[in-house]
Amino acid sequence: MKDYRKLQVWQRSHALILEIYHLTKSFPKEALLGLTSPLRRCGSSIPANLAEGCGRDSDAALKRFVDIAYGSASETEYFIFLANELGYIRAPDYHGLSAEIVERKKMLGGLTRKLKADR
Repeated sequence: MKDYRKLQVWQRSHALILEIYHLTKSFPKEALLGLTSPLRRCGSSIPANLAEGCGRDSDAALKRFVDIAYGSASETEYFIFLANELGYIRAPDYHGLSAEIVERKKMLGGLTRKLKADR
């Protein structure tokens, strides 16, 4: 079992969800169920799945949860795009968050490749 807090991808994913929570505080109340809540859920799923995978007993199990985290990152990427299209996020914030999510996805892909190579 690994300590998830030592993974750089977990640290940066945790920072990302904190940023998402801060940003979504300004979303309109009518967006709560359709956008705010799903965005927070999928964003928090990235570091949560990494933590769960690290608590498993094998690299194969960890890889499965890294794959799930990658899917959550893609979902987060879409909801950030949607929030931008709806005008809930300013363009500079959107571009910054979008770049951060792309970077997390690259990090997750790298971790997946490492876990495959270690088999």
